[in-house]
Amino acid sequence: MKRLPDAEFEIMKAVWKSQPPVSTNEIIAMLDSDKHWKPQTVLTLLVRLIERDFLTSEKVGRERTYTPLITEEMYLQSETEQFLGKHYNNSLVGLVNTLYKGGDISDEDIDDLKDWLSKRE
Repeated sequence: MKRLPDAEFEIMKAVWKSQPPVSTNEIIAMLDSDKHWKPQTVLTLLVRLIERDFLTSEKVGRERTYTPLITEEMYLQSETEQFLGKHYNNSLVGLVNTLYKGGDISDEDIDDLKDWLSKRE
C-alpha cells in the first residue's frame, strides 16, 4: 500500500471518523475547523484518493458521497510495517529502545507494554 501525503491522510481521517458514505460537504465541514481549506482543494484531494483506490465515489442527486475502500487499521498497519522495516530493520525492540532513550516512554507506558506482553504469552 502506498503512503499517503499528509493532506490526503487528513482527508482520510475525516472519512474514517464518519459513517460511510460521507458527503463532500460533511468532509469539508469536518476539516474547516482545523484546516480552513478551500472546497476546490478538498475536491482535488478526494479525486486523488479515488485514483489511488483509497475511496470510491457515487453521485447521489446533486451531492457526491465517498466510501473508504481501506480501513484506518489497514492503513496504519501498513505504515507501521514500512516504518519499522525502513528505520529499525523490522525490530520492535529497536523502536522501543529508541523511544525509551529519548525519554518518550513513561513508567505507565512501560507497565502497559508489560501487561500487553503478558496477555500475548
